Amino acid sequence: MIRAAAPSDADACAAILNDWIDATPWMPRVHSRAAVTAHYRDRVLPTCRVWVSDDPVTGFLALDEAEGCVTALYLAPEARGRGHGAALLRQAKRDRAALHLWTFEANDRARRFYEVNGFAEEARSDGDNEEGLPDIRYGWTA
Repeated sequence: MIRAAAPSDADACAAILNDWIDATPWMPRVHSRAAVTAHYRDRVLPTCRVWVSDDPVTGFLALDEAEGCVTALYLAPEARGRGHGAALLRQAKRDRAALHLWTFEANDRARRFYEVNGFAEEARSDGDNEEGLPDIRYGWTA
C-alpha cells in the first residue's frame, strides 16, 4: 500500500533513515538521530512530496517537485526486495516526465535498483556532499 505521507509519519521516516545510517559501515553519521528526525518533521514533510509504504511505515520516498529530484528513498530491512521500493518509484514517476537523484557510489544495491528501474548514470562527484562520499547522479525520462 502506497499513500501520501502525513505529518505524523515524519518520525517513522526519520527512524528508517537513521537505522540505515547506523547499519551501513561506510556511511558516516553527520547529524544526530534527533537532528535527522527534526529535519524530516520540520523540512522534508512540509516541503517535499512524500509517499510511504504500509502502515506502520516500512519505506518512504521524498520528491522535491520543483527540481524533479528524488531526495530520499529508504526502506526498512523487512521491506527490501519485496517490491516496496519499485512501487514508491512508480508513484513518483506517475506525474513526472523526468526524475533525477543522487546515490552514493558505495551503495551497490541502490545503484542496481535504480538501473533496473530505468535510471541511467548522468554524472559523478568526488564527494561534494556533506558526507564527503563519492556519489552518482542518475536520471530517468518517460
